[in-house]
Amino acid sequence: MTPPPAAAPPHAEAPSPGLKRSLQARHLSMIAIGGSIGTGLFVASGAMVSRAGPGGALLAYVLIGAMVYFLMTSLAELAAYMPVAGSFSTYGSLYVDPGFGFALGWNYWYNWAVTVAVELVAAQLVMQYWFPAVPGVWWSALFLLLVFALNVISVRGFGEAEFWFALIKVLTVLCFVVLGLLMILGVFRGQPSPGLSHLTHGEAPFVGGMPALLGVVMIAGFSFQGTELVGVAAGESVDPARNIPRAVRQVFWRILLFYVLAVGVIGVLLPYTDPNLIKTDLREVGVSPFTLVFERAGLALAAGVMNAVILTAVLSAGNSGLYASTRMLYNLAVEGRAPAVFKRLSGHGVPVPALLATTAMGALCFLSSLGEGQTVYLWLLNLSGMTGFIAWLGIAVSHYRFRRGLMVQGIDIAGLLPYQSPFFPWGPFFAFGMCLLVVLGQSFDALHGSGPVPWGDLIATYLGIPVFGAMWWGWRLVHGSRLVPYAEMHFPGALAHRRRPQ
Repeated sequence: MTPPPAAAPPHAEAPSPGLKRSLQARHLSMIAIGGSIGTGLFVASGAMVSRAGPGGALLAYVLIGAMVYFLMTSLAELAAYMPVAGSFSTYGSLYVDPGFGFALGWNYWYNWAVTVAVELVAAQLVMQYWFPAVPGVWWSALFLLLVFALNVISVRGFGEAEFWFALIKVLTVLCFVVLGLLMILGVFRGQPSPGLSHLTHGEAPFVGGMPALLGVVMIAGFSFQGTELVGVAAGESVDPARNIPRAVRQVFWRILLFYVLAVGVIGVLLPYTDPNLIKTDLREVGVSPFTLVFERAGLALAAGVMNAVILTAVLSAGNSGLYASTRMLYNLAVEGRAPAVFKRLSGHGVPVPALLATTAMGALCFLSSLGEGQTVYLWLLNLSGMTGFIAWLGIAVSHYRFRRGLMVQGIDIAGLLPYQSPFFPWGPFFAFGMCLLVVLGQSFDALHGSGPVPWGDLIATYLGIPVFGAMWWGWRLVHGSRLVPYAEMHFPGALAHRRRPQ
């Protein structure tokens, strides 16, 4: 059977059909920031220091930060050249296999649609700090309506909300780093500076050896999920050839500032043996490492302020998840890989049917009313967690094959690509290898621990992999698709850049 041709995306300068290019450079910059700052940094970073020591936590963030940066340079090269709402789903179809792109798109839609539900359940846990008597389901309903309203107005409504959500998080981290450095230098008199004593206390700086390091590397990987959102937003950005590379170039410095310095401050000021660090329950915001450091600086309202910031991070993730999954579902419909109803647009260029379908998926948060909210939260998180890493693997594979196709066809990339990844081919290789390590290492603790193997959790964790494989090969069987040969790859606008045979 002859495989159907992959839907040819528009040229780099043309907008996706019907979508409005309303996202400015400042929106893209904050979307990139917002995707990498969340509860992973504000809450889970303390557990990482407790588990692997200050040195282990810092090394984990450096390794995963490098992987994410290489992934983002790969995505920037693709998105600046071909800015479409389908992003890496479209790239996977054109440069790997149509079935691969099909599975990647549906995988990503599911990932973020479930993440909306996860974040809404997390919002319940946060709101219990102020209103313990109010049923959590009401908070989920309120916040679901809020993020729906932000997305249904226009893409600019999403962009503006994400800009201010991200700005609050950025200012919080900046204040934390500056205040922490001043405390280390002994400027604050509330408590004497520990100097560098916590870095050599007990087994520090590295605690637990390689097993502990591998465990926190996986936690760090989850913390960074969402940085790829800038690639999805490329389909609705103004001047993507210029603004996408600019946003991605800043990722390295954001990783250095917001993660490495923040975790470094936590490791220096708080001993890894502090019993509060091991707790990661969102209902106990008082044990966030950020809260602990602010309180030791004499800020009495630290817990309340950090709870508000964590709520902002949760709403930001829900807002971004609803946007990303909606645009992915819309693009799948445009390419004929989802029901046609999902490609309908409002007068403001919003794919409302796709938004409604994704919002319905987010309504899974109401499952929390049937039992303990934290249990539902963790179950949904485990079920969707692996799918984000599959998307990252897809980006690395698509970029490598994209470049190889250009080389095989003798196309001069200097004039064709608005942005070139400076690390090809080693960047995609490193990113793929690290991402694969994180994926395969998910079961390390469960299989090598002293207790019984939690098969239920393992199945939930790895379920995304066989589902992805079944969708990929199911498409191939039905449509007869195959791996796209390098010589047959389609590169819009490349005709003028082919090298003449010698």
